[in-house]
Amino acid sequence: MFNSLTGTITGKFPQKVYVDTHGIEWDISVPDSALDKLPAVGETGRVYTWMQHTDALMVLYGFASASDRSLFLDLLKVDGIGPKGALKIMSNVTPAELQAVLDSGNVDALEKIPGVGKKTAGKMLLQLKGKLTLESGAPASRASSVPYASVVVALANMGYDRRDAEQTVADVAQTVASDESFAKLKPSEKEDAVFRRAIVELAQ
Repeated sequence: MFNSLTGTITGKFPQKVYVDTHGIEWDISVPDSALDKLPAVGETGRVYTWMQHTDALMVLYGFASASDRSLFLDLLKVDGIGPKGALKIMSNVTPAELQAVLDSGNVDALEKIPGVGKKTAGKMLLQLKGKLTLESGAPASRASSVPYASVVVALANMGYDRRDAEQTVADVAQTVASDESFAKLKPSEKEDAVFRRAIVELAQ
């Protein structure tokens, strides 16, 4: 089985890219997050692949990096998440955000991710908490560079621009860090407080 395809990017569409390798054009299903990471149409790019082959169908899935493919395969370990569901999840949340949400045990934030329901959220926590493979095939660190990533996920799923949400949440987190009353709150209460303040900031 092949590990990756390197060729000319000939088309980019929602959850889809075309790659031409010496006259053979491959139709590859990808998470939307891969579209920005891969080179522009007409340029040469490398797509890491995984093939689903059954009696009824054959689908080639692609990723911008080996670590993104590893995350996809981790998601497939969860009962109830198939390849299409995994792509939908990866299209709506970054690996770092997903890791942070899982490690915090925030079921409510997981349920808000498109493609994840209440039952699936519980299964994801059971199967993946502290076990995601994000870098070079090694288990991911529990640390995340995105503060209050679950809050960012919730805001993004409400329609706010992800980058604006990340910056606003980071600013709010920095502001409340020196607040003694905030420091006494439980983790879930801190998330709620940051979420409420971020909503106000984004609404201005």
